[in-house]
Amino acid sequence: MTDSSPDRIPLAGVIGHPVAHSRSPRLHRHWLRRYGLPGHYVPLDVASDDLEEVLRAMPRMGFVGANVTIPHKETALRLCDLVTDRAALVGAVNTLIFRDDGKIHGDNTDGYGFLANIRQAAPGWQPKAGPAAVFGAGGASRAVLVALLEAGVPEIRLANRSRPRADALRSEFGARITVIDWNKAAGMLEGAATVVNTTSLGMQGHTEFRVPLDRLEPGALVNDLVYQPLETEFLAQACGRGCIAVDGLGMLLHQAVPGFERWFGRRPEVDDELREAVLL
Repeated sequence: MTDSSPDRIPLAGVIGHPVAHSRSPRLHRHWLRRYGLPGHYVPLDVASDDLEEVLRAMPRMGFVGANVTIPHKETALRLCDLVTDRAALVGAVNTLIFRDDGKIHGDNTDGYGFLANIRQAAPGWQPKAGPAAVFGAGGASRAVLVALLEAGVPEIRLANRSRPRADALRSEFGARITVIDWNKAAGMLEGAATVVNTTSLGMQGHTEFRVPLDRLEPGALVNDLVYQPLETEFLAQACGRGCIAVDGLGMLLHQAVPGFERWFGRRPEVDDELREAVLL
């Protein structure tokens, strides 16, 4: 049983390995300062072998919850006592709530953050307007696919450098997903109303995104989950072709909103001031 005394300062953090690069502490600390709330949010570098022991101890240390990042999202799901339907569907958690009864509640807010980012940056976006083209079949892709399907996208064209991973997602999520070979991925942009890069291609220190984008439809919404750099070559080309480009930073910011509200008791705002604070 955790101590829910009103005098106890709530603690939260982000658990990963490594975790020093995470911008989540900067993000949550900005909100805590902005709203004058008591609480602390800290980075927690936890090795995989120690994860269960750490999670079980955290409520007794005053933690009310935590974010979970690579490589622990799937393992943390299995360690939760309760999980939301969306976390179960994605197969991973990124947000934990330590309840007063000692149980660990797991959620996945990545899909929420993905959609909230798009709707804030492009209020006119219509998910039912046409097919979506999604690059990548990793953990981030799972959250994006679930969100797009729930939003009503009529068809998702999915390409991954390793086709079996994409085939597995189609088997799991159904016939609205069509798998395209990576070497033919340029063709899936034709007629696509929404285009999303969920891979690390184009990120600082990674290989560039080299799929030709000449078939992008003018007016299509194009989102890159990469936010380092903020404008990737993928987004720069999309802008040059008359598309609506949405960077990946907003997804990071919006996915943090539900957790912060549960842990610290106030629903925070995602605005330009927050973006600037996180990018410093």
